[in-house]
Amino acid sequence: MKEILADLDRWRSGAVSAAVARVVDLEGSGPRAPGAAMAVAADGEVVGSVSGGCVEGAVVSESFEVIDAGEGRIVSFGYSDDEAFAVGLTCGGTIHLYLEPLDWGPVHDALSADLAAEAPAALATVIDGPGRGAKMLVRPEGLPSVGSLGEAGLDRAVQRDARGELTSGRSGLLNYSEHGEYFGHAGQCEPLDLVAAGGDAGDPGSEPAAAAAAHPAAADGKVSVFVESFAPPPQLLIFGAVDFTAALARVGKVLGYRVTVCDARPVFATAKRFPMADEVVVSWPGRLLDAAGAGLGPRDAVCVLTHDAKFDVPAITSALATEVGYIGVMGSRRTHDDRTARLLEAGVTGEQLKRLRSPIGLDIGAATPEETAVSIVSEIISLRTGRHAEALSDTTGPIHD
Repeated sequence: MKEILADLDRWRSGAVSAAVARVVDLEGSGPRAPGAAMAVAADGEVVGSVSGGCVEGAVVSESFEVIDAGEGRIVSFGYSDDEAFAVGLTCGGTIHLYLEPLDWGPVHDALSADLAAEAPAALATVIDGPGRGAKMLVRPEGLPSVGSLGEAGLDRAVQRDARGELTSGRSGLLNYSEHGEYFGHAGQCEPLDLVAAGGDAGDPGSEPAAAAAAHPAAADGKVSVFVESFAPPPQLLIFGAVDFTAALARVGKVLGYRVTVCDARPVFATAKRFPMADEVVVSWPGRLLDAAGAGLGPRDAVCVLTHDAKFDVPAITSALATEVGYIGVMGSRRTHDDRTARLLEAGVTGEQLKRLRSPIGLDIGAATPEETAVSIVSEIISLRTGRHAEALSDTTGPIHD
């Protein structure tokens, strides 16, 4: 939703009525992940996307109804594989949206301010059950939340769980009792009721192929809360101002990382050589990691491309002292064996060595710096998602978890 927030602010300041649609859950394959957002103004202006074009026309029709009714609703689009191509939802899965009027008050103001300051925050919205539409902006531990979901126990439970989601950069559905008893993620509970009707989803004037659906968790006082995380971009720290670094920095930026290039040699570590990096630091790797390591987490990555022991060993030992999710180290197998011996001499344990991805990258036959960069980021993604990298054509089962 971050990409449409400026338009929402513009509409709010101009007192323009509008509806906001967000993807809150998926079953099977889906074109957009939870958190994808689209908004429709009463005058017909549309911003954002929830399906890459598959069902946007139907969402426009639903949005006008939400604007008129003044209250939110869950809308589900689901089609069988046989019907999918005809209506446009070619993935054949089911997407669940929450549509609501643009009337968020202080929570919206606080979210806009936090995002402008690049501060982490999670937006929690009751999408079904008592208090539907209530919102709370949850900030990291020690910072005050804004708004309430209607009950103190529920607020406390959602604050706790939303902070966990924020740390991991996840967005998704959480289910509770009215007083905050946790029932699990959406995937651990009964799915949203799938509702599908006829009609052309691409035609705003037709009957939309969707309907409001009640989540089973809403029965007996249960509450479904959608938590959308707005985490700062993950960090990619690249050590070594070498020829592979520029390619990896470019690919890292495409994937949304905040990229830092570090090298102790000022003649090589220059912004002119690495204009794509957010920061170029002239420093010994260990010093930078000692200073910045406390802020690294599971979403972040460290890549050591120097394959020089006097740089590698302090960089690796410092990286191992952090909670960074990926530590990749470049070099031949001979270099790897020599470096491993040096690390053991420096006090690194065998258990710690298991965290290292060395030699770095997936074996895709990469040769050029650009191909090597693709190999490295592919391994980062594979490790983060817990998926063993294989060709999809050689596997069976769902493409997406």
